[in-house]
Amino acid sequence: MDHALELLDISCIFRAKDDSSQRYTAVAEATLRVGEGEFVSVVGPTGCGKSTLLNVAAGLLEPSSGEVKVFGRSLRGINARAGYMFQSEALMPWRSAMDNVMLGLQYRGVPDAQAREQATQWLARVGLAGFGDRYPHQLSGGMRKRAALAQVLALDPDIILMDEPFSALDIQTRQLMENEVLALWASKRKAVLFITHDLDEAIAMSDRVVVLSAGPATRPIGEFGIDLPRPRDVAEVRTHPRFVELHSQIWSVLRDEVLKGYAQQLKKAA
Repeated sequence: MDHALELLDISCIFRAKDDSSQRYTAVAEATLRVGEGEFVSVVGPTGCGKSTLLNVAAGLLEPSSGEVKVFGRSLRGINARAGYMFQSEALMPWRSAMDNVMLGLQYRGVPDAQAREQATQWLARVGLAGFGDRYPHQLSGGMRKRAALAQVLALDPDIILMDEPFSALDIQTRQLMENEVLALWASKRKAVLFITHDLDEAIAMSDRVVVLSAGPATRPIGEFGIDLPRPRDVAEVRTHPRFVELHSQIWSVLRDEVLKGYAQQLKKAA
């Protein structure tokens, strides 16, 4: 499989703000690959460095060592072939849903009329036809997530980076959004790197699940191919015997890391 994204021997070391002699190794010699058209989820304990790796993939954070490759070429600066969907919606409150979706297209020099036409199409595809004139505060949480998704997909990125995008939603809305993302992904087959703390979500959506160790110095410690049939309904697939088997296998690796991470959090709080 050709790789859309490769994180090769990535290390990220940060200096303490109040004492530059103190250093914290968030990620240590981590290697992670996402094939073209592949949906890969990354799971790990809270605070283990999942978002750090995603920021490296986006070109928002330069690693201390290692290399990032995008379709075989070394990344320098921002990853222009990636779209990033953040945990909290990156919607400007003073712009309507339509204007928010148009914004990235306008930055790329797309004429306003063409940008509006594309934004209209994407709002319809995510179930927001007729809501383009609404401002973020006039939309429900699920609708804001749909607008944020349209904002990313309207740019037609070759790689989609998603950082726990549905964690704040109620379970029903979350499952609806997960199914919408899977349907849109199936139609375009973009490479997806999906960060989540929810193992059920990771298994239900992915082609492959990568488990990270507890921090500091996080690194991948397990990879699991998800051979459940597609297309999938994220609620129904949870009852599939293979889903239960995969969940048990992955949790057996993840459980110890979660306990380590929890112990570290308690130690910091003491």
